[in-house]
Amino acid sequence: QVLLIESGGGLVQAGGSLRLSCAASGRDFRSYAMGWFRQAPGKEREFVAAIGWTGSTYFAESAKGRFTISGDMTKGTVFLEMNNLKPDDTGVYYCAATSDAYSTRWTTKSVYDDWGQGTQVTVSS
Repeated sequence: QVLLIESGGGLVQAGGSLRLSCAASGRDFRSYAMGWFRQAPGKEREFVAAIGWTGSTYFAESAKGRFTISGDMTKGTVFLEMNNLKPDDTGVYYCAATSDAYSTRWTTKSVYDDWGQGTQVTVSS
């Protein structure tokens, strides 16, 4: 059984920081990419960041310069360091894994095979 478990969410004031973690198990993730998505109330789930098995990283425009993604696919772990958080960053953050080899598609949620249950991030103004 494939499991992705997120942790590290919480309530933080604007300008603060949080570090999200994702622990994946149940398959060999060494040839996978891992991504983070978020979903605000009433909105579509949107791409935040992704990291490939070579360590290449990709970010949504809203995350560039503020968020960092890191991970170790051999261990099935991925982290999202979020700094200078804004109220617009509020939402449920999901970790996901994809075997798709084309990095240009990693921003698209439909290419992801496995998803976690999500962790809530709330940024107060």
